[in-house]
Amino acid sequence: MPARRSSADQRKGVRERSSVKRPADTPFINREISWIRFHQRILEEAQCTDHPLLERVKFLAICGSNLDEFFMVRVSGLKRQLKKGALETPPDGLTPLEQMEVVNEELLPLLEAHGKLWYEDLLPKLEAAGITIHRVKDLDTGRRQGLRDYFERMIFPALTPLALDFNQPFPFISNLSINLAVSVRHPQRGDRYARVKVPLDLFPRFVPLPGSSPGRKQEFVLLEDLVADNLDLLFPGMKVRYSHMFRITRDADIEITTDEAEDLLTAIEESVETRRIGSPIRLEVGKDMPDKLVDLFATKLGLHQLMVFRSHAPLSMVSFWDLLSLHRPDLKDPPFLPFVPADLMPEKSLMTAVEHRDRLFYHPYDSFVPLVNFLKQAANDPQVLAIKITLYRIDKHSPVIDALMEARENGKAVAAVVELKARFDEENNIVWARALENAGVHVVYGLMDLKVHAKLLLVVRKMGDRIVRYSHMSSGNYNAQTSRIYGDIGYLTADQDIGADVADLFNFLTGYSYKDSYRKLLVAPVTLKDEMIAKIDRETARHLEHGDGYIAFKLNGLLDPDVIQALYRASQAGVRVDLNVRGLCALRPGVKGLSENIRVNSIVGRFLEHARIYYFRNGGEEEVLLGSSDMMPRNLKRRVEVLFPVLDEGYRRMLVDRILPIHLMDNTKSRDMLPNGTYVMRKRGKGEEKVDSQEWLIGNRGYWHGEE
Repeated sequence: MPARRSSADQRKGVRERSSVKRPADTPFINREISWIRFHQRILEEAQCTDHPLLERVKFLAICGSNLDEFFMVRVSGLKRQLKKGALETPPDGLTPLEQMEVVNEELLPLLEAHGKLWYEDLLPKLEAAGITIHRVKDLDTGRRQGLRDYFERMIFPALTPLALDFNQPFPFISNLSINLAVSVRHPQRGDRYARVKVPLDLFPRFVPLPGSSPGRKQEFVLLEDLVADNLDLLFPGMKVRYSHMFRITRDADIEITTDEAEDLLTAIEESVETRRIGSPIRLEVGKDMPDKLVDLFATKLGLHQLMVFRSHAPLSMVSFWDLLSLHRPDLKDPPFLPFVPADLMPEKSLMTAVEHRDRLFYHPYDSFVPLVNFLKQAANDPQVLAIKITLYRIDKHSPVIDALMEARENGKAVAAVVELKARFDEENNIVWARALENAGVHVVYGLMDLKVHAKLLLVVRKMGDRIVRYSHMSSGNYNAQTSRIYGDIGYLTADQDIGADVADLFNFLTGYSYKDSYRKLLVAPVTLKDEMIAKIDRETARHLEHGDGYIAFKLNGLLDPDVIQALYRASQAGVRVDLNVRGLCALRPGVKGLSENIRVNSIVGRFLEHARIYYFRNGGEEEVLLGSSDMMPRNLKRRVEVLFPVLDEGYRRMLVDRILPIHLMDNTKSRDMLPNGTYVMRKRGKGEEKVDSQEWLIGNRGYWHGEE
């Protein structure tokens, strides 16, 4: 394997080898390229000085977290395809190797930008704000000795140096751990190598200096720096020549097989365990690690040179989240109080309120508390017979789980569909599934071949001689924590057609029922895709006849080639199409003769844009759909998803006239997508009013309920 030089050399080498088709060569933008462009938008938020300082650090931590998942899932898939062959050619036509080359080429300048941002911008500003992260070697003798005493007393007993012999099988190195490759000189045996794992699972990444107080001025050193400065204690009688950081990312896209397992739960547990020992996908090394050592590691790990990266920033940027726990409100976004409508206060009967009018909740601007109170009231209402819910990602201290257990204690029939295959939440969901089962809840562990991603809650209540069904449907999980940081729309209704649809769908999820049609819901993988394409084609036909077609979508991802082709047909017919796509988008807007009537923008800001809104003008018979599904193959083919109509005219008008337009008009946190798949920050015209959609929604919470 050739030695790896600088990042500039890496980029040059990729360009010389690559004859990769660029996005402009096809009607579709490659998914992995689109992801990297999304990553770049998050990095831009970390670079944006309009954010409070610790919020900028948060965005850099998100960059680190997203990159880890990208390699564990997406790049690992490319590596498997290289080894076993591609299952199918992606719409853009790139081979797995071409995609890996493009990933490498596109990522390298962003990785350099991470380091520059941290060392030249954030670190000095943190110090100026009273948060100093020292290098141990720069400290005076007294403070350095204080740290050494702490190391010897607390950290040293937890460390286990591991000999590295490059002539022997390579020892196992755990996924995403920070490690030190240490070169030592033995008096008789000469130069030797060892590996020391930094115990991030036992000690904080940011170690407070002895004697520092939790006041305005706070001082830290990085744990790996502290370990590196005291390696001599681990290797007595030897000379420590040097040490270098490295980190390995492993394949975490687990394969679930039930051949040898008794049930799905056991299969998931066994599969999750394999994630820890998945094959290596990425090697990150400190920028000063010698080329020879890098090559030895890469060879032993079986890694292609495209998957070896010199890091310009500290490894494991996801740990920067730890700084957000500091009590520095002056360096964070100002808090606000989520809105609670007057008739949904805890002392009110929420079921009575919903019988009079459907309710729409836009979190985090609306409080999650009314939904929890609705569940609690249902749990204690003698007339409530049953509660059914889907659970995808569950918070650690869940008020929703508490309410379900309370309902079961009160004799209600409670059923929970717990999706065990929710990536990286499998173990947490298994714990909750067992807790619910122990409480007497009927737990269904999802489906083998489909992920249950639909967000559904059904309450069945007896009222005299009739049964009333209350249905809550949402784009967001039943998770009180994420409801504070994700932009999600939920809808609570007593409409009996929707209630019957939701009941039918639960019967499919919990039993053997199978329906291929629904009254008002669009359900994947059964009806959703075909109906969405039919609605797009209906708008196209309407426009050809009357010239008034208009489509506007707000969603997280747009990758499905058939849906994209339908939108292209609409554009070619003259239909104006506005798309607010937060993340991945394979559609190329503004291409003459193909998509010149389509605009795409993306908003990355304080809250994660997670809501889905699908609007069709439909000749004045306007249709608005909300729900859990993006327009991606996985959502439409391999998941149970639901889109539902907004029945309440007032909420429908508010979505069409204010909420959807404010996201399309944003000129503060919005980027416009160009035909080649790159994004440019939208600029305000001369005299144009500033529009920040998230700030507008904070300032106008209650507006869509008719209260201000």
